[in-house]
Amino acid sequence: TLAAETGLSRREVEGLADAVHDHRDIGASLASGSFITTGMLIAPCSIKTLSGIAHCYADNLIVRAADVCLKERRPVVAMLRETPLHLGHIELMERATRYGVIVMPPVPAFYAKPKTIDDLVDQAAGRALDLLGVHSGLVRRWKEAKSPTPRR
Repeated sequence: TLAAETGLSRREVEGLADAVHDHRDIGASLASGSFITTGMLIAPCSIKTLSGIAHCYADNLIVRAADVCLKERRPVVAMLRETPLHLGHIELMERATRYGVIVMPPVPAFYAKPKTIDDLVDQAAGRALDLLGVHSGLVRRWKEAKSPTPRR
């Protein structure tokens, strides 16, 4: 999916990271509440991952790390990628929301007057980061005169 949607290889994406963990390693450092984080952004978040979080079924590192963030009262933002939705999906979103997850589908913000796909991606990513208290400079705020200069 990564290559099809971004044109980047796994190696290229891993090269951007400070740390890389195998999703099967539920004993990784970030699977412990003693590992300090600002929170967690799951992008994209599949229905399978949302289901794991909503049912506390931490069979992989993504779900385990989200579960840890929730128990430590740290924000978890899930950029749900599925559409259209059926009632089961909506019930999972409701359940996860009750547990503290912020469900944020990456819906385009047309008030930002996007001109490129990158503008759409930057706005959605920037808004998701805002929810974690990380202000990236990517977001064009409501009624803001001009787009900010993105920090990359």
